[in-house]
Amino acid sequence: MEKFAVIDTETNWNDEVMSIGVVIADSETKKKIDSLYYIITPEYRVGGMFSNELRFDQEDVRITERKQALKEIRQWLEKNHVQKLFAYNASFDRNHLPEYALYQWYDIMRLAAYRQYNRAIPDSAECFKTGRLKRGYGVEEVLKMLSQDTKYNETHNAVRDAEDELRIMQLLGHEIGEYAVALISDKKNRAAGTRYR
Repeated sequence: MEKFAVIDTETNWNDEVMSIGVVIADSETKKKIDSLYYIITPEYRVGGMFSNELRFDQEDVRITERKQALKEIRQWLEKNHVQKLFAYNASFDRNHLPEYALYQWYDIMRLAAYRQYNRAIPDSAECFKTGRLKRGYGVEEVLKMLSQDTKYNETHNAVRDAEDELRIMQLLGHEIGEYAVALISDKKNRAAGTRYR
């Protein structure tokens, strides 16, 4: 069974990662298999825009230092043979996790925000010539569009957001291979990733 992971990070007022959520899913069915949620200390103590969503009482939450969290997540990904990491606006998460630069990163937004990949985008929506929406292509707006659930609100809790981003992939209905257009990579970040191995 081939697997992939969806990852989400939340940052503090100093733009440091204060929580990480990761969901592993089956590449064929896109169904969730497992998840991990870390609150990073001492970074979370600084506070951030979404500190009230950290949810210390959440089941299976782990509170630890960044280095240990990333080591445990990497071991878990390796145990599950995961090489592909997906994220919504993936450049943000990848740039905040240079230790993971050697993974293949894919941007879910690259398909979700484009008319040619997202059939739920209404004809009335303003798009650029490339097909990308001019506005309203965040996780919350896109998930409302795809699910027809107007009451949905993004939580900004890292693991719940990762689950929501997986749901976007499920609702878009594209095969994992179609995300080849969403691969983001550069030599500088890969070199950084080598330093962290």
